[in-house]
Parts: sequence; structure tokens; C-alpha cells
Amino acid sequence: MIIEKSSAWKEGFTERLENREAWDNWTLYRMSYEAVKTNLITDFNGLQSPKYLPNLTPLAHQLKVAETVIERMNGKAILADEVGLGKTIEAGLILKEYLIRGLVKKALILVPASLVNQWIEELNHKFHIPAMQYKKNYDLDHCTIVVMSIDMAKRSPHKENIYDQEYDLIIIDEAHKLKNHKTKNYEFVQNLKKKFCLLLTATPIQNNVFELFYLISLLKPGHLGNYETFQSSFSVSKHNVEHDDYLKELVNQVMVRNRRQDTGIEWTNRRVQIIPIVFTQEEQEVYDLISDLKNVCPIFSDAFSMITLQREMCSSKEATSLTLTNMLQKCIKPEDISYMEGIIQKLMVLEVNSKAEKAYELITQASDKVILFTEYRATQTYLQWYLQSKGITSVPFNGQFNKNKREWMKQLFKEKAQVLIATESGSEGINLQFCHHVINYDLPWNPMKLEQRIGRVHRLGQEHDVHIYNLAIQNSIEDHILDLLHVKIGVFEQVVGELDDILSAFKKSI
Repeated sequence: MIIEKSSAWKEGFTERLENREAWDNWTLYRMSYEAVKTNLITDFNGLQSPKYLPNLTPLAHQLKVAETVIERMNGKAILADEVGLGKTIEAGLILKEYLIRGLVKKALILVPASLVNQWIEELNHKFHIPAMQYKKNYDLDHCTIVVMSIDMAKRSPHKENIYDQEYDLIIIDEAHKLKNHKTKNYEFVQNLKKKFCLLLTATPIQNNVFELFYLISLLKPGHLGNYETFQSSFSVSKHNVEHDDYLKELVNQVMVRNRRQDTGIEWTNRRVQIIPIVFTQEEQEVYDLISDLKNVCPIFSDAFSMITLQREMCSSKEATSLTLTNMLQKCIKPEDISYMEGIIQKLMVLEVNSKAEKAYELITQASDKVILFTEYRATQTYLQWYLQSKGITSVPFNGQFNKNKREWMKQLFKEKAQVLIATESGSEGINLQFCHHVINYDLPWNPMKLEQRIGRVHRLGQEHDVHIYNLAIQNSIEDHILDLLHVKIGVFEQVVGELDDILSAFKKSI
């Protein structure tokens, strides 16, 4: 490379010097100088973004998270604060900081479809970031900050268009949905071109330790070694891990997690309890007949089918009969058909649902708004009818509702109805701080689903103690579910950290 001195400046300099001419407009020079000085960031430590956010007053823990991710983690992190502590605000602060510093010019934010509008509104209003929702005919070359549903993004032709882009920052909300490395979601995110990446989830481990391994591998491949190294180094099985202190140290290099009690904010309490329920003699008889199906009908030799039926029987006869009727069509032998028809007949004449009666009792005692979570749509419909027959108003909430209907149901619950009966879709993306009673009518296998459910009400803005009732049928599959939930909670706390109460007010030793 040849470097030559330029002498073009001499002529103008000599002319001004000899004729005593003004060098330039002093006022304009000072204004230009101040503008450059204002935008000059001389120190990488500390955040610049808060002074540009008149519509937002970040909390101390949110500012600390943003600083930690930018200064120590190089923009690659899992934001794993407990539900309701403002992970969206933290991600917005990090994005704003990188935009101000000129380190991010192009960003992609992938979220569940139900949260797209919420993200766009927060980024535009609180952070003054011109985020836009992706539409099918948009040219991504000219879209700088894009929010889109991950379900849309992973499909063609959008997937190929996104792969053609080089993003400075990728943000993924509800990142626990990437836990399975064999899914299209995981493969899609793994192949994105990205300089910085934020994964947002309050539940980085839901069922087993390997889920955390795969999340971290998305951020920093090799940080925990490959699968075999990780498994052998920490003697990892699904629900057990050794050398957990060293593993926790490695995890904390890429994960930031705040608990409610660490924020300096005064929080209301959780009042959690397991409510044991005993079947009536008639219900127990049907449950036992269903449990014997695996010894009678070959189509029920599959453990998953049997467990599903047992769980449905613990929920409602409506959910159970729907599955049994569908399975009946697959039976061939006359004796199998006769046996199943006998169960369905006994099932349909049941007059009592012990769990529904207990739920009604708890709702009556609460004498306030209650969210009731069930695993089954058929049970949701039944409970709405049952509560109506008892004079209690309720509204349903499930994944079949579009955005407008979800908002309408939420408004009806707030202003008119006493009970919101929600399926699992109601545990994400909806904030209901005006309610402080939660009934887990059906228990999930995954303890983090319980945390997500409770997090709908126990979050910033909640002014009352939150009461959580976990219903469980004794001497049934739900005994096994309770035991497994305790084991999984133990694994989470061993690797990630302590959890607020979600099952009961005491910790069960396994």
C-alpha cells in the first residue's frame, strides 16, 4: 500500500492566514463539536441507554443484567429471571445499548405468535426502537428490527429469506421451547447467522439436565463440551448430575438469573398447598377397570395410551369417554369391544366428579377471582357447564382463540366472570395481576409449567398474597406425577438455583 502526503490544505490555509480571513463559523463549529462529543462513548463500561428512555424507568436488577450481558458475556446469554421480573425489559435494554453503540444495526426477534404485538408495542413505546412485524411480502434486506413468530420464521420461503440475512442480534422469547435438539425450531435457530444472541426463559430446565445443555450449545457450541463429554464429565442422567458446583459455575458464565427475593422489591407471598382428593367408590371402580385395559386389550399395551387414560379419568369422565370412544373404533376382537363398551357405560352413569366438587368448594371459599388450569379441552367445557350449574360465572381460555378473542376473554374475566378456565396456552403471554387465586386442577408432568401458570399472577404489580391449590387424586397416577415433579424440581435447583414454592410450602426430600 502506498501512502502519500496531501498538500491540498496548504493553499486555503495560506490564503486565510495572509488575508486574515475567518476560519469558519464559530457558532456552527461549537454546535458540531458538542454534537460529536455527546455521541462519543469513551468508556465501554456502564450503560448509555437509560438516558435515552424517557418512557421507562428500569429496575436495578434489570440494569445489572444488561451490564452483565454486555460487559462480561459478550452479548451471548440466557436471561433466566423468574417469571414476572421483566426479561423483555432486559432484552430491550441490551438491544438499545448495542444500537446506540453502533454494534447492532440489524436484529431479529423470534417470539410465540401470541406475543408479537406485545413485543412491538414495548420496543416502540418504551425503548423508541422502530421494530416492525414481519409480513409475507416484506423484503428483509430493508427491515432492520423485525419481530416475527418463530412458527412462521421456520417455514419456507421465510426460512430461506432469513438464512440469507446476517443478523447482529437474535432474541428468542420462551426459549425453553428449543429444548429438543431434534425439532425444526432448534435446527432453524442453530443455522441462523448471528453475532449476539439472547435466549429468554424462566425455565431453562423443564424435565431434564440435557435441555440446558442444548440451550447453551446454541449460544456457545462446545462450552459444555459435546454430548458425550458433558454426560461423562458430570455423570449426567436425566434427573441426576454430579460435580454440580463446577457445572453451575460453567452455566453462570452464560446465564443470568434473578430471583424475586434478590431484587430488593417487596413481594407478596405464595401460599401453596397440595389438596388430596379421594375418589368415590364408583369412580375408583371405573379407574381400576381402565387400569386393567392393558391386560385385556392389546392396543392399550402402550404405556403412553394407558397413562393418558388414567390422567383423563382423574380429570373428567368427558375427557376419558372421548378417548375411549376413539380407541373403541380400533378394537377388532368382540370381547375387547364388549369390555370397553362396559367401561364407557359405567363411566357415563357416574354422577359425581370428586375433583370438580373440590374445585367448586375452593372457588366458593375464595369468594374472589380464580384461574383454574386443566390439561384437557373436554374437561374445560365440562367445568364451565358444572360451575354454571352452581351459579358461578366463568370464561374459557385456550390455544384455539385468536389474539382478539384472547383479549376479550381476559377482559370478561376482569370485569364480569369469577373464574377463568384455561388450558396450557393460558400459562404464557397473559398477565393477570388482578387475580390471586390459582387452582391447578390437572397436574402437568413438567414442574416448570406450574411455575409458568403461577407466574401469570405472581409478578410485578401483584398486591395480594397468591394462593395456589394443587389438586391430586390419591391412589392414582397423580401420586406418581407428584413424586416425579419433586424429583424434577430437585434437578432444577441442583443446577440452576432455588425455586419459589410451586407444589407445596415444604421441600420433599427424594
